Amino acid sequence: MIRVGIIGVGTVGESVVKILNKNRDIISARAGKEIVVAKGAVRNLGRKRGVDIPLTDDPYEIIEDDSIDIIVELMGGVDEAYKVVKKALENKKAVVTANKALLAYHRYELQEIAGGIPFEFEASVAGGIPIIKALREGLSANHIEAIKGIMNGTCNFILTKMDKEGADFGPTLKEAQELGYAEADPTFDIEGYDAAHKLLILASIAYGIDAKPEDILIEGITKISSLDFEFAREFGYAIKLLAIAKKNGNEVELRVHPVLVPKEEMIAKVDGVMNGISVIGDFVGETMYYGPGAGGDATASAVISNIIDIARGGKCSPMLGFKRPLETGMTLAASENISSKYYLRISVLDRPGVLADIAQILGENSISVESMLQKPQSKTTANLLLSTHVCLEKEIQKALERIRAKDYVKAEPVMIRVEERQ
Repeated sequence: MIRVGIIGVGTVGESVVKILNKNRDIISARAGKEIVVAKGAVRNLGRKRGVDIPLTDDPYEIIEDDSIDIIVELMGGVDEAYKVVKKALENKKAVVTANKALLAYHRYELQEIAGGIPFEFEASVAGGIPIIKALREGLSANHIEAIKGIMNGTCNFILTKMDKEGADFGPTLKEAQELGYAEADPTFDIEGYDAAHKLLILASIAYGIDAKPEDILIEGITKISSLDFEFAREFGYAIKLLAIAKKNGNEVELRVHPVLVPKEEMIAKVDGVMNGISVIGDFVGETMYYGPGAGGDATASAVISNIIDIARGGKCSPMLGFKRPLETGMTLAASENISSKYYLRISVLDRPGVLADIAQILGENSISVESMLQKPQSKTTANLLLSTHVCLEKEIQKALERIRAKDYVKAEPVMIRVEERQ
């Protein structure tokens, strides 16, 4: 028998207990052992739970219990979760976590502490999609050339709604909150941090690279308007928040931001609250992973798959996929050296010479215009919507700095990168 202690019996924790009970026969057959939840730790013992298990408000009571084999950490947060997981590993207990923020900051320290102790985290990225196992095991013969992922269902719901119905950002966010797809404070999701944490975990497995959220380019979706979708539709694009990793020699680009992506690409067809991740290997080519990225049952399914793996053999794969460091020594590419096409929305006074002046500024920064639309905004102003040919991030940023200083510019210009397969 495998005895499990759950630290954080919220939505996901309750689903773990429910699934283990409901599918007990098949889980026991696959694990080779019966798996039972021995105890759970919660912050508030007075709150009614949807499961009948012994509860405590002291997580260390579970960690110090010699009869418990596996600690499942579902408490969230970073600092306290790190202390709890570190103590569990020091006590030689296997750990399963769904905590992406914890791993975004402490994955390498925890790998060092864990050593040969099983430490699994499938549920930390894309909920029910087995992307960790795919990267760490199924694609382990490949150099990973690129990862492009829709890894936040809240943002994907909002952008899909804006695209399909012509809705504006504010009302769509409110609807997402009412439906339970967005938190009361949605900042973590809509500003891209949630997707960034997941990207960093995948990048460690794919490239052996250690980076923190503060080291990479992260932009959210709050500046996107219905006008941007008009341009996207006109020129055959969808707008998605993508988490992107790209290998260029010994450098890796890591970035999270809105993207114009051609509608014929599979990733562009992932709509609503669903997640989708494209992985390109040097020999396998492109593989695509699609499914629910959040929710109690989907996340619990991934948690239990890790518990079963541990029950089967005790030791699992190397935590981050490498038994020894990559000799190539991958490094993080500077954001200013990103190479991309760009889309710009610029609100300007509708007067002669404005378009020519903007074109001149772009040209002086080695940027050429690929396509352009002009949309009247009022009797005296217009929105210029244009896309560029490929240029460097530092070039577009220098051009924008000059453009925003012009007296004919009436609002902060909006820039969205264009991601096309090269």
